[in-house]
Amino acid sequence: MDNPIRQLAQLHGIADSYLDFRGRPKEVSVASQTAILSALGIEAADDAAAEDAIHQYQTRRWTGFVPPAVVAAEGQPIAVSIAVPVDLAAKRVDWNVQLESGEPRSGTAQLSKLQKLEEAQIDNRSYRRLAVSLPALPMGYHTASFALDTGLQGTVRVVVTPEQCFEAPAIAQGKRLWGIAVQLYSLRADDNWGIGDFRDLRQLVGLAGPLGCGIIGLNPLHALMPANPAHISPYSPSNRQFLNVLYIAVEEVPDFAECELARKRVAEPQFQALLKELRATRNVDYVRVAAAKFEILSLLYASFRERHLARNTPRAAAFRQFQEIQGDALRLHATYDALDGHFRLQGPQYWGWPSWPEEYRDPTSSTVQRFTRERVEDVEYFEYLQWLAAEQLANAQSAAREAGMAVGLYGDVAVGANPAGSETWSNRHLYLQGASVGAPPDALALKGQDWGIPPQDPNELRTQQYQPFVGLVRNMMRYVAALRFDHVMTLYRLWWVPRGMLSKDGTYVHYPLADLMAILALESQRNHCIVIGEDLGTVPEAMTEAMEHYRLYHYKVLIFEQHPDGSFKRPDEYVQHSMAVVTTHDLPTLRGWWDGSDVTLRAQLDLYPTDELRQQAHDARIRDRVNLLRALVAAGLWHWNEGDPLPPYSAALSRAVHAFIGLSSANIALLQIEDLIGMTDPVNVPGTDTEHANWQRKVSASLADIFSSHEAKDILSAMDTARQGINPNA
Repeated sequence: MDNPIRQLAQLHGIADSYLDFRGRPKEVSVASQTAILSALGIEAADDAAAEDAIHQYQTRRWTGFVPPAVVAAEGQPIAVSIAVPVDLAAKRVDWNVQLESGEPRSGTAQLSKLQKLEEAQIDNRSYRRLAVSLPALPMGYHTASFALDTGLQGTVRVVVTPEQCFEAPAIAQGKRLWGIAVQLYSLRADDNWGIGDFRDLRQLVGLAGPLGCGIIGLNPLHALMPANPAHISPYSPSNRQFLNVLYIAVEEVPDFAECELARKRVAEPQFQALLKELRATRNVDYVRVAAAKFEILSLLYASFRERHLARNTPRAAAFRQFQEIQGDALRLHATYDALDGHFRLQGPQYWGWPSWPEEYRDPTSSTVQRFTRERVEDVEYFEYLQWLAAEQLANAQSAAREAGMAVGLYGDVAVGANPAGSETWSNRHLYLQGASVGAPPDALALKGQDWGIPPQDPNELRTQQYQPFVGLVRNMMRYVAALRFDHVMTLYRLWWVPRGMLSKDGTYVHYPLADLMAILALESQRNHCIVIGEDLGTVPEAMTEAMEHYRLYHYKVLIFEQHPDGSFKRPDEYVQHSMAVVTTHDLPTLRGWWDGSDVTLRAQLDLYPTDELRQQAHDARIRDRVNLLRALVAAGLWHWNEGDPLPPYSAALSRAVHAFIGLSSANIALLQIEDLIGMTDPVNVPGTDTEHANWQRKVSASLADIFSSHEAKDILSAMDTARQGINPNA
């Protein structure tokens, strides 16, 4: 490779080629690589600039005495590389390890006896990289300090991890689980406030648990922007480490029973009429729901301050403990929400931190610190809301276990965070504004995708000793017993789209897969949380191997589980260590798929580049329906003869399809609540924003009506029977 720009790109993990979704090699232009380097803050406009940047890279690499972090497997010796300037004539290195428990370890090594890894000369100074061996350490996060006898010293975070992720005891004992996936906001109930909430989640748990359901799958519950309730995508959150406070069931808050002012306001005929109207809408009216909830929640906070914080009650102590555990991350998030509300009141020119006055864009600035001091209650209000949400979600998980669920709640982690939100503001150095995350062209989005989400700088992630990743995973696992990583390939590589370019002109940027997977396994074991990787689309071999090694669950979607000839895989051909689903939130419902209404909808939304491709999708669907029917017949779940007309969609067909994945060898099978009641409208249409009402549509029946429906009960019963290895038609 004699092109300096390409050399520089390679050093930073920027791919110069990749395989497209058809398996064909695609070369990335030098212009695209240059633009991505620029997003990383590296100027490489020509060969000379690239050569200078390469020199700077090597200089930083060799002048750093120790790496920021080392990740190693439990029970194995740990090697830490040190870069030693030869002219120092050092003879000895002393090391000290402080274990996570506080216990100290120490030792000394003669440099002459250490393994030599490599040598280099930077700016006429010679360096030698040596490997210092530490003894095997217990699992956890430890701090190691190294010092040469000449005075040079440095500190390393040493992370010792298990070999595999956690497995649920019931599955380890051979039980095959099933569950129901819901978009929480979409749930209807006679007593919610126009949006599904944590009380509805508890009701769902209580209804499904006795039927044998072992897991409830949820959309991402990440924090959005309270000051901008019109921003609704759960996959473009303000902060993934915290919760969407619109899911708080207001009347379930203990302070509601104590606050007469709030109870009187809610009881007013006008307010009750509003709630009735909000419950009746086809789509969630986020703006009016937020106005109703925040009006009452602000009253509850004032009551909480007066009745508890001012009197140092046990409830106040519980809140203070929550603040302490969540630490600076919570304080920064709440400060962001307070600032966001403050600026949005001043006009539409303020839409997130990039639009704020410069002195507010840095969370460490004296101006922000002054705001925090002067507006203590405004900031604390948002901490209070996070506390309420966390309590109610934790209560839902406890209810799931009490209902006999083997797992309980299963959460979802979005790929990234909104560029104008709390997560990016709180860590400006980690997130890059000159590029966004997306996807190359594929069968679902032939023009490619640009999700508008800023990527993390992989070098900065290492520099920060992986703490942002640890914090995200740990906080998500506090409340759930299974965690799905949307587009799990993000742990290995992400498709970066340089600002101003089309998504097809981006390329992949690589991340430290081995370290991230090992840390994920550690948090999984510590939190007793299953990990599921959404590995749809183009999955690199390295990602598959890492998932197998660490025992992450694969994600198997029935409508994609086909052999090259188009025939569907038999139930016994499913990967055992996987979660099987019929469809997902980004795909049509089962009814929509069977009727082909999704093809029609995508054509109406101009998502097919040509009429020819639309016709190909239509023809492929006809073949797929025939092949699925053949698979159902072969499994003994349907009666149909070749040449007969295809049956129309029915609850009976849904029962057969779900029994099919129920019979699969996958450890977990999940059905969408929409498919219990035969809904057509999809949750989300990838590639659209305002063109389609994504993330708004409610389910068409209340939870009580769904679970009292004979057809729904029949589908759930068939799933439960199939999970026991019994054909429900036998």
